[in-house]
Amino acid sequence: MTIESTLSELAIDIAREAGELARRRRDEGVRIAATKSGLADIVTEADREVEALIRARVDAERPGDGFLGEESGAGESTTGVTWVVDPIDGTVNYAYGIPAYAVSIGVVQGTPNPREWTALAGVVHNPATGELFHAARGAGAFLGERPIAVNAAPDASGALIATGFGYDPEKRTRQLAVLGKMMPIARDIRRMGAASLDLTAVAAGRVDAYYESGLWPWDQAAGALIVEEAGGIVGALDGERASRDLLIAAAPGFWPAFTQALADALAS
Repeated sequence: MTIESTLSELAIDIAREAGELARRRRDEGVRIAATKSGLADIVTEADREVEALIRARVDAERPGDGFLGEESGAGESTTGVTWVVDPIDGTVNYAYGIPAYAVSIGVVQGTPNPREWTALAGVVHNPATGELFHAARGAGAFLGERPIAVNAAPDASGALIATGFGYDPEKRTRQLAVLGKMMPIARDIRRMGAASLDLTAVAAGRVDAYYESGLWPWDQAAGALIVEEAGGIVGALDGERASRDLLIAAAPGFWPAFTQALADALAS
């Protein structure tokens, strides 16, 4: 078994345990622990508890690996492998009882920076629906046991496009203006409220493309690999790699038209 497959299997096992804890705490009722960048950017007690569970499992199973979590920060790696974790992606959905949140676990080699790492394994698990997306580098992408693949280029009726928005009101206003300029190529727009689920939607052919700025490493580590292993492209404009500045995900057949439309919208 390859190291990628071994890491994927462990990440799946941890994600299932973490997802069950998140679901159980949601059923028991959510307590808001803090706000981060704004009043809408919240942290629940469950976020912290779920991340602590994941970190403890990683420390027990692979004590030399690094860890970068949304809630507990970074831990150095002596193996060159780092686990990049969002314990509950879509916390606002989670707090409101909307069944679109996920445990996102990416395992990368190199520095935990999207512009520099090599993703080895990724798991995105939505405990509310039971869906578990996973991929190991070079082994394809799956929803449960079923292989998944990105869509071909959309037809003349337009593309179903997913995106997300930041919490800062001024930034959100700019993002809405860009989105308005994307509408000529869009059949419609979807906003999941969890970047990991947006990415897995591209991978599974549920949307044709996704873009967002302001994503953290833990928002994209797992989902980006799943898109790539499903046959899609993840990157930014002008051949750049995805980063906090911008992430784009789409099928190869739609990539040129979509990135050109987005570049024009951002420039105008």
